[in-house]
Amino acid sequence: MLAGPKLQSLNELLQGASRDELIWISGYVAALTAAQPQAKKEAAVKEFVQDASFTMPVCTVVYGTETGNSKKIATDFSNKLKKQGVQVKLKSLDQYKANDLAKESCMIVVMSTQGDGDPPAGAKKFYDQIHQNEFALNHLKYGVLALGDSAYPLFCKAGEDVDIRLHQLGARRITNLKKCDTDFDGDASAWIDEFIAAALKPEAAPTMNGAVKVKAPAKPGKKIYDGTIATIINLNDRGSSKETYHIEIATEEPITYEPGDSIGIVAKNNKTAVNKIFELLELKGDEELYYKEQPYRSFELFINKLNIQFLPERIVQQYAKLVKKDIPSVKMDLADLLRIYPADQKLNPQQLVNILDPITPRLYSVSSSPSAHGENEVHVTVSRSMFDVGGQTRYGLCSDFLSCLEEGTSLQFYVNKNSSFRLPDSSSDMIMIGPGTGIAPFRAFLYERDAQGHQGRNWLFFGEQHFVSDFLYQTDLVSLLDTKVLTKLNVAFSRDQKEKVYVQHKMLQQAEELFHWIESGAHIYLCGCKDPMSYDVEKTLTNIISTHKNVSEESALEYLQLMEEEGRYHKDVY
Repeated sequence: MLAGPKLQSLNELLQGASRDELIWISGYVAALTAAQPQAKKEAAVKEFVQDASFTMPVCTVVYGTETGNSKKIATDFSNKLKKQGVQVKLKSLDQYKANDLAKESCMIVVMSTQGDGDPPAGAKKFYDQIHQNEFALNHLKYGVLALGDSAYPLFCKAGEDVDIRLHQLGARRITNLKKCDTDFDGDASAWIDEFIAAALKPEAAPTMNGAVKVKAPAKPGKKIYDGTIATIINLNDRGSSKETYHIEIATEEPITYEPGDSIGIVAKNNKTAVNKIFELLELKGDEELYYKEQPYRSFELFINKLNIQFLPERIVQQYAKLVKKDIPSVKMDLADLLRIYPADQKLNPQQLVNILDPITPRLYSVSSSPSAHGENEVHVTVSRSMFDVGGQTRYGLCSDFLSCLEEGTSLQFYVNKNSSFRLPDSSSDMIMIGPGTGIAPFRAFLYERDAQGHQGRNWLFFGEQHFVSDFLYQTDLVSLLDTKVLTKLNVAFSRDQKEKVYVQHKMLQQAEELFHWIESGAHIYLCGCKDPMSYDVEKTLTNIISTHKNVSEESALEYLQLMEEEGRYHKDVY
């Protein structure tokens, strides 16, 4: 049975058809039904079938990660395999050579998805190489676990692509692809148990295509919290070119989170932007349109559900096909797309809705501590994104939405766990590097350590443009410094002198003591803008280690990578 937009499209087609056209359509549909075409399948590859003679002495576990979650899972998988007597090689995909696939007999790939269905930056070279080259992988047995966020349209797409491509190249699946949402711990653990059972224990359970079917318990999905804006304060002073908001969200029920986590928020579109689109489409706002088989009033749909800003290239190209025009593969807002490349005939709004993505959540690092601030509130630090497009100031969707909210406004959110960005044990020292809004999780860390009575020392490097107008959380930090919770504070304000000074310059000034902390077992945490800040900071860390350990830069980088593998170097960059 047809429903929603499919039924609407069929009715539109039939209403304008003549008797002869209806007869032709009837015969055409009958022919299609009689043909019973088979769904397109992957090229047939004999699947792995376990037998008593099969052994897995070695397994390579590789991961592609942006936030560290894939690495954590891959490390856990490696430990489980080692307990089964398997020799394991653990590698990040940014260090793995695709040509080495010819040497592998068994492989696990843990792959996250970023942006519009893309692999993490460190895994892109591997991803491109397997898709651009014809490797012969008939000898390889494998499994892929994909991480993603189901709120995004191309959920786990990068992991799915890798799974399909390895299969096309002749490799045989030991277990089927597993897609994991943001609350991945249970699913990931069950999947590796399934992999081990299928590969090592033929008597464990009946199989299908060689893969043991382990029924996982039904999952409730993301826990959505209903909150209210309790406080919203612009942390920047007069004269600043920036707007950075401290936002406190209160709830009636306790919020389950830890410092290092983030919260996901789905914004609403700006009414002015929607009205501009409606003028171009000649819509009134009360038309009935279908989205995901559900009816909506057009204005409600465009405000609450559809992404109309910074459309990805694939959506722009779908629109180009819809209006039969040649449009460059660029990202642009829907209003600009409709204005610059209008349809020659009146555009069916339902067809446009059918190609648009949903509004996706934006993640903001938590800047509060449940121990210090209570379990019924959570704080975030939001920089209102501003950029110029053709001489006009545009704003980021969610940061603009949040910065314009008033106290008392209702808001829904969910907690996004980040198990790879956690406080160390109570006695360990911390070095925190967080310019701009990168300070958010470190505010949470410091308040949590204070409330829990941790004995480890805490050193913070913070940077912004101007001391007078941009010193985020200055009062909090000075208070924490006075009470000895914060052991050392170094700040860099890049525009307060002729030559720009950043956090990495302050690190170099403190290089000897910084290295002593590192050698004494301190954990390093880095949060904030990925490019160029995180690269510059990491280069500076490598330089400090190289100089004070008297080793080559290559050895210093290996030292830093070892810290990361040991769980002493943590990054949350974006």
